[in-house]
Amino acid sequence: MADHPAPPLSRQFAAAIDWWREAGVDCDFAEDATDWLAPPEDVKPEAEAPPPAKKAAPRPLVPAANVANVADGKTDWPADLAAFREWWLGSDALDAGGAYPRVPPSGPANAALMVIVSQPEDGDGERLLSGPEGALLQGFLRAAGISPEAVYLASLVPRHDPAPDWPAIRAAGYGDVLAHHLGLAAPERILILGRNIPPLLGHDMAQGPAILPDFNQESRSIPAMGAGGLADMLRSSKRRERLWRCWLDWTYGETQAD
Repeated sequence: MADHPAPPLSRQFAAAIDWWREAGVDCDFAEDATDWLAPPEDVKPEAEAPPPAKKAAPRPLVPAANVANVADGKTDWPADLAAFREWWLGSDALDAGGAYPRVPPSGPANAALMVIVSQPEDGDGERLLSGPEGALLQGFLRAAGISPEAVYLASLVPRHDPAPDWPAIRAAGYGDVLAHHLGLAAPERILILGRNIPPLLGHDMAQGPAILPDFNQESRSIPAMGAGGLADMLRSSKRRERLWRCWLDWTYGETQAD
């Protein structure tokens, strides 16, 4: 039997690659797929790497409630809703300024539902909750069958604060301002979205934030429900589900009547 010389190394290598290709195996899978047959990529020297992007300078942290006691001028608070909205936007009694604009409440008096949030969203200007939190609230209202035009929307403080000091806000008397606002708006029902708000109205958070005691305003008693803030709900489907279950429990009698 005659001896045949071995084929050149290049032919052996090509034959092996053809064998793997015929077998349908051309990638090695680890954390990422690696193409065995792809040509090598050009490696750029480190000197050519782009410089890191510059971070935008943070906006200054300005407290929302930077007065000693907002309730000091309680006797001068407006006695009707339209005047209260103007006072909310322009009165020096609320705060001494900040990096974010004041945002007005919106909606009709005697609304079917008043929704109260802790503060405006970052980016709000002429309209309260104009960003992702507002979109989440609008989706909830659609699911609940409530027209946005039937909702009075308000915030506890007039402007956004990236790092609010809630104990200081409470001490400054914003709970009294909110109670006065509720009395002027006179809604049929109150939905509070923010765990820092019920204590300002005298609710013990150890009792749970869902169905709150009725809010008593002069001769009226307004049913109220509390839940976490919209920002937390954006991050958690379980919290959104909890809000919906509590809402159904709260409105069960009305749903049955319909």
